[in-house]
Amino acid sequence: MKGLTLKPLVSAIALTFALGACSSSTTATNEANVAPNVVAQQIIENNATNPFFKPYDTYMGIPDFDKIKTEHYLPAFKAGIAQHKAEIQAIIDNPDAPTFANTIEAMEFSGELTTKVASVFYNLTGADTNDELQKLSKEISPLLSAAGDDILLNDQLFQKVKAVYEQRDGLNLDVAEAKLLEDTYKSFTRGGANLSETDKTKLRSLNEEIGKLSLEFGDNLLAETNAFELVIDNKADLAGLPADVISNAAQTATKRGHEGKWVFTTSRPSITPFLTYADNRELREKIYNGYIERGNNDNANDNKKLLAKMAALRAERAQLMGYKTHAHLVLEERTAQTPENVYGLLNKVWPAALGQAKAEVAVMQELIDSEGGDFKLAGWDWAYYSDKIRVAKYSFNEQQTRPYFSLENTLKGVFYTANRLFGITVKERTDLPKYNDEVRTWEVFDKDGSLMAIFMGDYYVRDSKRGGAWMNSYRQQYNMNGVDSKPIIVNVLNYPRPVGDEPALLTFDEASTLFHEFGHALHGMLSDVKYRSQAGTSVPRDYVEFPSQVMENWMTQPEVLAQFAKHYKTGEVIPQELVKKIQAASKFNQGFATVEYMAATKLDLDWHTVTDFTPKDAAAFEAESLNKMGLISEIAPRYRSTYFAHIFSGGYSAGYYSYLWSDILGADAFEAFKENGIFDRATADAFRNNVLSQGGSEDPMKLYKQFRGKEAGIDPLLRSRGLLAK
Repeated sequence: MKGLTLKPLVSAIALTFALGACSSSTTATNEANVAPNVVAQQIIENNATNPFFKPYDTYMGIPDFDKIKTEHYLPAFKAGIAQHKAEIQAIIDNPDAPTFANTIEAMEFSGELTTKVASVFYNLTGADTNDELQKLSKEISPLLSAAGDDILLNDQLFQKVKAVYEQRDGLNLDVAEAKLLEDTYKSFTRGGANLSETDKTKLRSLNEEIGKLSLEFGDNLLAETNAFELVIDNKADLAGLPADVISNAAQTATKRGHEGKWVFTTSRPSITPFLTYADNRELREKIYNGYIERGNNDNANDNKKLLAKMAALRAERAQLMGYKTHAHLVLEERTAQTPENVYGLLNKVWPAALGQAKAEVAVMQELIDSEGGDFKLAGWDWAYYSDKIRVAKYSFNEQQTRPYFSLENTLKGVFYTANRLFGITVKERTDLPKYNDEVRTWEVFDKDGSLMAIFMGDYYVRDSKRGGAWMNSYRQQYNMNGVDSKPIIVNVLNYPRPVGDEPALLTFDEASTLFHEFGHALHGMLSDVKYRSQAGTSVPRDYVEFPSQVMENWMTQPEVLAQFAKHYKTGEVIPQELVKKIQAASKFNQGFATVEYMAATKLDLDWHTVTDFTPKDAAAFEAESLNKMGLISEIAPRYRSTYFAHIFSGGYSAGYYSYLWSDILGADAFEAFKENGIFDRATADAFRNNVLSQGGSEDPMKLYKQFRGKEAGIDPLLRSRGLLAK
């Protein structure tokens, strides 16, 4: 999904918690009670050619992908875990009184090797996976999470952290140091440090089981997604589809062994145009159901029992740790703070959105009836008939925009915008290591000409890549312990490949996604903090989407469009008439878009505010949830439970509302640019200095108010979606 951002790899331990990975009651690093540092050294000596055990011999320390093989990961993880354990033990054994430097900072500086390995492994399992990596992840995740439990449940270490925390008012710490101390202490208390030994053992067991279920959920979903194909052998069934969509389907068919036919899948670049343009209603229904029934087919990949058990175990874990529900546990460290606050926000927006969606249904049903259609509008009809109405009302459909938004030109637009706002420039390099031949790499220079970051772009859909769009890092920015680390940032998307001699052409919405994800990339690249755990997007989940939501706004500005939205054949700038149509149509179908998203958000919260430990009947629970919120039958949640990877195999459990929360901040923040000028340097500097550069070094809402001068209001968002009169 647009906007998905993987939590930066502060450390491998933090990563496993962010992904819901599992724990184990034993660790594999202390074999035969050998000292951890000895274990690490033995592993390193026995694997002398392992590229993880020495600095990358590459430009800017980019991972040496050509040398990294599958067999290198496990020994590197084991050595990293053992090293980290030795570093933690040294902190515990230090006879000096606990201080911020010898305890809190020492912990922050530990775990370097594990972080180095995890940054490559988990990036590739998302962007370029295979059966071997998926199998290996099931072996590695328990090791990492067990190591995390060994740290967070170590009472000797906690007592040292606690001793420093209790002295905090007299330590004369700066803002970032105070935040690091606060976050470190909370990570222990939220990780079970105050539990009894019996309950600590129970927590380990719950973590282990939840993590295993999470991995299995993700594997099942990938298998379901890759298994479905709509094979068409009658050309008449392609009626209504644009030529480029048909060509892509032919390529997919050849790739999947259906030479001479056309194949459509449930990947967004395939299913979205099919549902929008295919005249064959029966086939639209077939592919629509193929999408919304993923993980719900009572086969080997069914996810219903897995997710229900996961929700129950999360509830049990939360109550073990003293919280009413999993949502209360999660939201305590988010800007929203409580599920009640989130429900309150949703309930402010829901009535207007649902009312607008019902009005959209009525208009489409009227069109169906006028055409002699003998059926009631269904989910598989929505995109098809809403596009017809968009064309009739605005003389506009998104296919008209494709010629003006080649991937290459849109990248130029993104880089132009970043240059005008922040003075940064880019230079593409074709000679640097990459994990897949399709990856592109740029050097990024700051306004003073200094090298600031490496940026990678991985843009095309492939079976080895999970769906959606996201940003992550191979290395984060930080300046600690004598190391000035320059970030290595990656954007991963799923665009259709070029067809024939044509370049990759994007719809307006797909181009907007590129701006969105580059907003995340800027958050990582413009980071300027001391501590790695506070770098870039290391912010609360419901704040992390905010910078990317803001970035989308420049995409629609005529001044920006004139710079890059040029016809790929003629070089003609996008006509102003078409721009006006885009702007006029921007609020069209916003009832649907807001409702389908909010339905998924409410479903997420409902699953994670359960209080009992008995797994629910997943189908019945979902049906009751959707009925309770009053969702109309013509709209399915953006993600139904069985393929809701964000919350059951990602880091968004009880947090899918974050996109709306961040959207409110984004709409309000762009008001400042509209007031002062969209490229006003003073406003851009304030945004960079108070938001983008600060990461998680200070309270995010305090930083936002420093930038904006006030708290964010909801009205700009409602107006931008056409849900509130101007």
